[in-house]
Amino acid sequence: MDVIALENVSVTFDGQAVLKNIDLRIQRGESFVIIGPSGQGKTTLLKTLSGLISPQNGKVIIEQQDWLTLSNKERLPLLKKMGVLFQRNALFDSLTCVENICFPLRETTDLEEIEIIKKAELFLDAVGIAHARDLYPDEISGGMQKRLGIARALALDPEIIFYDDPTAGLDPITSKRIIELILQLRAKNKSTVLAVTNDMNRAFQMADRIGVVVDGGLLITGTPEETKNHKDPRVYQFIRGLLEGPLTTA
Repeated sequence: MDVIALENVSVTFDGQAVLKNIDLRIQRGESFVIIGPSGQGKTTLLKTLSGLISPQNGKVIIEQQDWLTLSNKERLPLLKKMGVLFQRNALFDSLTCVENICFPLRETTDLEEIEIIKKAELFLDAVGIAHARDLYPDEISGGMQKRLGIARALALDPEIIFYDDPTAGLDPITSKRIIELILQLRAKNKSTVLAVTNDMNRAFQMADRIGVVVDGGLLITGTPEETKNHKDPRVYQFIRGLLEGPLTTA
């Protein structure tokens, strides 16, 4: 069953088309990874899928409901099913690690304070930073900040999780560990994952299917193995990081 679908979606900023006529269906429990050259609209596509950006044309279907026709009140139950890890983590600098996780729980649940703190501590432990409970974001490393962002994104037990470049700025070993953590938590919670990344190794590690955003469109290239052997010259150039090819031809 489709958990999210885009039907003939186009997104325009200041009169310039960023995405054109996008069709996409995401199956429940799937891990779908979005790749593509910088500035082509990967994050815009992710935000459109999550309902953060409304397209100028087309439909965004979330859990069989037309997102664009729903009232804010009708959207709330769907939003509670979603978790988002933003590109720069979007942590609250003035809150400790445990308080960063407590914040969405306090805002959107009826849990007692003791239950909120206990749940936040469980998520800190799940991502391996329980020892940083009372530290502030600027007192922990980039990899730990990423883990904290993941913990906060998962705090409401979302069924659908959006990761915007979850390994940006991390070293290769930490990056691999972060993706392993994402996949472990996905398996444990039976969640649907949609992610943007510029790291092909991590894309192949994380994806069931891959889509390439290029020239305003979305080219679904299939499994990691199918993507590696894809015949489109733009895909061939991008995944191999070649300097010469259609993506760099003036």
